[in-house]
Amino acid sequence: MNISRRNLVRIISFSTVIFAVLIIRNIQLMNRSNQNERSIQYSYSRSIGDLCDAVENLSDTLEKELYAGSGKMHQNLAVKLYREAASAKAALAQLPIERLQLENTYKFLSQVGNYSLAVSEKLMNGEEITDEEYENISELYDFAKNLSEDMWELESAVTSGEISLADSPTSAESNPPTVTNGFSDFEDSFDSYPSLIYDGPFSDNILERTPRMTGEAEAVSQTKALERCSLALNMNSTLFTDVSAVEGKMPAWRFSNDDRTVSCEVTKNGGYISYFLKSRIVDKTSLSNEEGVKAAEDFLDDLGILSMTVTYYENVDNVLTVNFAYDDLGVCCYTDLIKVSVAMDDGEILGFDAKGFLVNHYDRDFSDDLISESTAREKVSPRLSVSGSRLALIPTDNLDEKLCYEFKCKSESGRNVLVYINAETGEEEQILILVESESGTLTI
Repeated sequence: MNISRRNLVRIISFSTVIFAVLIIRNIQLMNRSNQNERSIQYSYSRSIGDLCDAVENLSDTLEKELYAGSGKMHQNLAVKLYREAASAKAALAQLPIERLQLENTYKFLSQVGNYSLAVSEKLMNGEEITDEEYENISELYDFAKNLSEDMWELESAVTSGEISLADSPTSAESNPPTVTNGFSDFEDSFDSYPSLIYDGPFSDNILERTPRMTGEAEAVSQTKALERCSLALNMNSTLFTDVSAVEGKMPAWRFSNDDRTVSCEVTKNGGYISYFLKSRIVDKTSLSNEEGVKAAEDFLDDLGILSMTVTYYENVDNVLTVNFAYDDLGVCCYTDLIKVSVAMDDGEILGFDAKGFLVNHYDRDFSDDLISESTAREKVSPRLSVSGSRLALIPTDNLDEKLCYEFKCKSESGRNVLVYINAETGEEEQILILVESESGTLTI
């Protein structure tokens, strides 16, 4: 059969079109497959990040349990453990557990809260924690700490692409990645949980109430607010070309420069500098931490903010963030907070946040009917040695304040721990662990 030249050209053209369509379709399917794989990988990475955060919180809370001295504190910590374990299990449910061999991890998360609740229930019934039970809590902490480190290693491997969890099960290695080889199983399991309410201080909700300092303060004009902004930042007011209004419980004027590298908020009522930030890269640290703290203190003095005491600080990427609390005639008010960020190359003030102070500060009238410092000291766990004390006001989750004795303690392992005993009731209200390094001091 003879094929004309015209028909041959048509056949070739038609075949070429079909081939091209098939190639395009194949590319589309491959792109869709790659997109789905990336989406799955991202979902897994996010779940692993959530799991890492929850396990790290478990480790920190279990360590606090070792230093708790009252049944109420054990219960508070137990509820937090239970919630963190639930968060961790929720994240774990999003992962291919069979590939990662995390069955023992899931079992641990199911038991850690139960064991802690059972121990706290004993304390509330007037019984004491035995040495064996403290040892069990210590073992739980050791495992949680190691597990946290393993989890972060896994997170790093997934993020870097060393481990791809989006692969199909058939492409998995014969020896899948293993996070842990198991842990000491506790004999007792508990089916019932007491109804508890967690009431932990030092949380972000101190900003949720209507600000005390601005609520009934006199309104200021936009012009006046700009003057205070330029004075505080030592910048010409003409540089702030972008002006916007901030609504909410603390209405403010926001002033920024052209490239948004500097931004400052001034409250519409009272004309207080509530926040500002200067964005620049600080590539070296030339000042000592003490010099950085002094620069932050001098800045507060220049603003006319007095009676502030340093609570902790941290140097991250050559910027020292100093946290201040109001000192009310010897009472450290952790409710009235200000943060100042200092560039450690030349001492320039790069950041300022006084929202906690503006929300909570007012003239307080503390009760004189307090228990003695020695009586409060007796409430501290015998596993801690007390090195110092002072009165402190701490915030709570229900927007309340509690006057406490703050005891600085040291654990048998050398950890610095802060214990807060209610100065009116004698109840143990909070435990914080001081994390100290060359970069500064933080609390967990």
